[in-house]
Amino acid sequence: MGKIVECVPNFSEGRDKNIIDTITQEIEGVNEVELLDVDPGADTNRTVVTLIGTPEGVKEAAFNAIKKASELIDMANHRGAHARMGATDVCPFVPVSGVTMEECVELAREVAERVAGELGIPVYLYEEAASTPERRNLAYVRKGEYEGLPEKLKDPNMQPDYGKPVFNKKSGATAISAREFLIAYNINLNTRDRLIARDIAFAVREKGRVKRDGDGKIVRDENGKMIRLPGRCKAVKGVGWYIEEYGIAQISMNLTNYNISNMHHVFDSCCEEALARGVRVTGSELVGLVPREAMLMAGRHYLQKQGKSIGVPEKELIHVAVKSMGLHDITPFVTEEKIIEYRVEKTGKLASMPVKDFIEEVSVDSPAPGGGSVAAMSGSLAAALTSMVCNLTVGKKGYEDVYDMLDATAVSSQQLLKDLLIAIDKDTEAFNEVLNAMRLPKKTEEEKAKRKEAIQTGYQVASRVPLRTAERCLETIDLAARAVARGNVNSVSDAGVAALMGYAGLIGAILNVKINLPSITDEAFNAEMRQNLDTMSEEGREKLDTILQEVLKKIEEG
Repeated sequence: MGKIVECVPNFSEGRDKNIIDTITQEIEGVNEVELLDVDPGADTNRTVVTLIGTPEGVKEAAFNAIKKASELIDMANHRGAHARMGATDVCPFVPVSGVTMEECVELAREVAERVAGELGIPVYLYEEAASTPERRNLAYVRKGEYEGLPEKLKDPNMQPDYGKPVFNKKSGATAISAREFLIAYNINLNTRDRLIARDIAFAVREKGRVKRDGDGKIVRDENGKMIRLPGRCKAVKGVGWYIEEYGIAQISMNLTNYNISNMHHVFDSCCEEALARGVRVTGSELVGLVPREAMLMAGRHYLQKQGKSIGVPEKELIHVAVKSMGLHDITPFVTEEKIIEYRVEKTGKLASMPVKDFIEEVSVDSPAPGGGSVAAMSGSLAAALTSMVCNLTVGKKGYEDVYDMLDATAVSSQQLLKDLLIAIDKDTEAFNEVLNAMRLPKKTEEEKAKRKEAIQTGYQVASRVPLRTAERCLETIDLAARAVARGNVNSVSDAGVAALMGYAGLIGAILNVKINLPSITDEAFNAEMRQNLDTMSEEGREKLDTILQEVLKKIEEG
């Protein structure tokens, strides 16, 4: 699943389990969507639901849930402690992975248009999707709540963004938005003193604290407005409190945009502020889920502080982040449960096999996995070896001048490694599509035509997958050349093997493209493919010969 979106609809029902379950069943019934959390509140009479999935899947699931809520919840009878104006009160879309904020804004608009058009519910857009600066603020949009809707809809300045300005007595109105991922993050202190935690929170959060004079009185400007001293970290909200369950004081933070201030920014700042007050940070705690990139950013930060390469496997970056920020301090940090992408992404069956099992799977009499998957595996090993040589060079004495270049090479190698591991399964999946097409019925002329078209499509896909593998393997040879030229001389043989494995993957992938071409009737497609393959084959051979000459020269020179 390349693109992942989070959606957090809030429904105005927190007491009737049957209603809540019926609404969430609408979400669970949509493919490519996973229901992560359902959090009902009796006092607020509100349920916060969290789901993730592909953009199209989340869009469909959100609409289905809003529709079901409009059928089951009657706002005329709703009472609760939380501000609200509709059966589905809010529905924000959040970019998680491979998705831009602009795409989430478009999702919000598409769902809003459908909710207004098909369900007759007025919709207001807020935050990143807002139509005016004032409407970015949810409190402004929701002012007057459900009871104030009849009058608000008459106000020319408060017309809904979608739908007619007509009061829907049963469903009220819904606010739909796009926003950044919010990370709930707590910092643990070796003290029970809530005031110290609060003081640190004031120093770190963006809002900061009120300025006071030497007598402790609030300082105001010429208009009588309180002057504030801003805190260290933008896009961060924070308070200090005492947690009796743990027996510690905590700084509780909401990071509203981790691209501006991530966990490591907040953690390091709190560590410095704590030491200035004679206390220590003992660790930290994530409440809820966190995007993978936020963890990777933290891992890179702490590795760079150690003078090490950031071109290491993803799991190592996450391990470094967890250890550096003490995320195990209170409860175990279970990566598969806490990182949002890991809740939906599944490792390919072949790529996740132990080496012995994969080799044995190749050896049996099934046609897949075959040469294409093995070629991708060969390329992944080339990328891995190149990354190893770079990591054995970066930070070593005498190689200071190549730090940046080889660090970047290691990062590129890790990305190729990930892509080629995925290709191991993609190649087998593509070949299986051809087999599935061949199994289609062929009794009638129409069935025969559909089968023929499916087979042709399958063969073209089965050719493009190893072509992409070949392109990536050629890239691994280029990266191996850098490692040979500038890497740790004691590891030059490893860099040479990397080049050989990359070349083996390249030629193996090319052969797997060529064997499909005779079955493809599109001559223009075939001609383009053959030209690309011949060019890559010649380029790869020339590069390999040059690399091997340099490897042998360096070995002989000692």
